[in-house]
This record gives sequence, structure tokens and C-alpha cells, in this order.
Amino acid sequence: MAKAPLRIEQLDTVLYNSNLNPMGIPESVTKSLKENLGSIIRYPSDYYDDLKKAVSTYAGCETDHIVLGNGLSDMLRQYSSLIIPRKALLLVPSAMEYENVLSIYGCEIDYYNLDEEKDYILDAKDFVSKLDSSYDVVIIGNPNNPTSQVISRMDMELIAEVCNELEIFLIIDEMYIEFTEDYKELTSIPLVKDYDNIAVLRSVSKFFAIPGLRFAYSVTSNTSHLEMISVTAAPNTISTLTAAACTAMFKDKKYIEESRSQIHTERNLIYSAMATNKNVKLFKPCANYMLVKLLKDDVSAQDIEEHCRTKGIIIRNCSNFRGLDNKYIRFCFMKPKQNDLLVNTILELL
Repeated sequence: MAKAPLRIEQLDTVLYNSNLNPMGIPESVTKSLKENLGSIIRYPSDYYDDLKKAVSTYAGCETDHIVLGNGLSDMLRQYSSLIIPRKALLLVPSAMEYENVLSIYGCEIDYYNLDEEKDYILDAKDFVSKLDSSYDVVIIGNPNNPTSQVISRMDMELIAEVCNELEIFLIIDEMYIEFTEDYKELTSIPLVKDYDNIAVLRSVSKFFAIPGLRFAYSVTSNTSHLEMISVTAAPNTISTLTAAACTAMFKDKKYIEESRSQIHTERNLIYSAMATNKNVKLFKPCANYMLVKLLKDDVSAQDIEEHCRTKGIIIRNCSNFRGLDNKYIRFCFMKPKQNDLLVNTILELL
């Protein structure tokens, strides 16, 4: 007897662990890469003024406050090399990259545990009560990875103010902020004008789905850091093609608006589709991914991971995140038919 054909979605591996925009590479990027191919005979710094102007308009900041980099990890290393931190405070759970970078500098790390009973939403007043002058740096993701929770600008300003009083440098990672609702009201970039002890970091890898172009930027008003970076940073670190493509991309309003609309719709649909299942605890997402706790005793994150893999679905087993265990999974939101398959596949074991 012939086997029933697989659904087409099952033939394609879908990376629900990558957190990339499902719309894929913007047409503005591919068009710019083709049009500027001949530009590789010139040094890329010729293109940086246009790139900074595009970032300035897109992010709503002054060009003099912008630092260009090869990716978020590069930006984290750059600021760590300036601060040379002896002691840091990190949220738990949070992105593993923060700890990895700090460990390079032999930095002592303390951890502030977010409360699962409060859906991992940060209590800013309690958090700042734990700060003291022994800390050199605090790194906070907004939205947080992997919890997909956000911190209001008001709460972030409270943190920035207390850090300023204690001479702590605050690094705010906004890798996923464009996926959130009303992100322009959420971003900490407007705080840069009033606080020179903060740096807001952004990468284009996730929202614009171009991790291979390796581009990130930071916004800070700290003059000593800006001067040191201008003196010590290697020239021409951003390629000519990357600079040209990203300049065009930041002006691509159609892609930006359609991306935000699609994520908004799929985020709500997936949350609603899974919320009635009593064998999972959902942490209501604000970004383009969701953290899920498995409540069924005989089902682990590895079980779900392996079951999904048979359908060509790659999700994130969160057991290696500090503060989580083998009962937590994370996945991003992709295209509608793919998301239907994802939800149905996960619920088959629950």
C-alpha cells in the first residue's frame, strides 16, 4: 500500500528557533546589492555618511550618537572593552550571549531572577533596589530573550537614573524591539539625550532577516566612549554592499509596515490557539517569539523538539538557558500555514 504523501510544509525545514522575520530578505536589499555590485572597488567608508543618516532617521537619534558595528556580539564586545567590567548584573533568564561576552573579560556576574509567577515581567523598583556601586555594567534585553517580555520606557528610565547615580553603565539590547506593538513608545533611544551612561544596541539580523550582512548599530551620548571608539575602532568594518543595502532598507516603509502587521496577526492567533490547552503555560509574547512551559509530567522539551523535527520544524529547547529547565520551549512566528502546522504538531504530544 502506497504511503500517503507528506504535506508540502513537512518537506521544508522551518527554523522556528532563529527568530527571523518570515517575510525574508527585503526587496530593497536585493535590489541595492545588484545595483551596487560595482561599488566594491571603493573603500566602504565613503558610504557611511549615508548609512548614518538613514539610521538617524529610522531610529530617531542624532548621527553623532551612532556607532556602527558588525553585529550585536561585536557591539557588546566593543562596549565591554571600553568598560572593562569587574562586576555585572544580568537578568535570569536572558540571552546567553551577555554572559559569554562578559566572561571574556573575567567579569564577576550576579544574577537577578525574574519571577515566573509574574510571567517574567521585570519589577523595576525591586530591581534597582538590588543595585549598588560595586557593579560596573548592567545588560538588559528589551524585549527579553527568551521570555518575550518588555520593559516600559518609564521603568527603563528609572533603571537608567539609578545606574547613573551609582556610576553603572547600562547596555540595552533592542534586537527585537521593532516586532513589538508601539515600539517607538517603548524604545530607550530618546533617553540617550538625558543619560550618558547608557548605550542602546540594535541589530538588523532579526527584523530585516539579513544575519549574513552582519550589521548592527548602537546609540549613546557618552562622549568618552564615542571618542575612544573613533580612535581605536578599525576603519572600514562595514562592507560597501552592506552599507548600501542597509541604507536602502531603512527607507523601505512597505516592508517594515507589512512585517509588523503580519507578526501582530500571527502572534495573536498562535497565542489564542494554544491558550486553552491545560498542559501548557504560555507567557504572553510581546516580540516575534513565545516562551512556553510544558505542564504534562511525561513530556519534556526534548520530546517536543524531537517530535517537531520529524515534521521539519526546528524549535528552541530552552533547557540550557540559565533559570530554565527541560520543561521550556521557545519558537518564533512564521507564515500562517507553517504556524498552523507548528501548533498542531506541538499539541499532538499534549
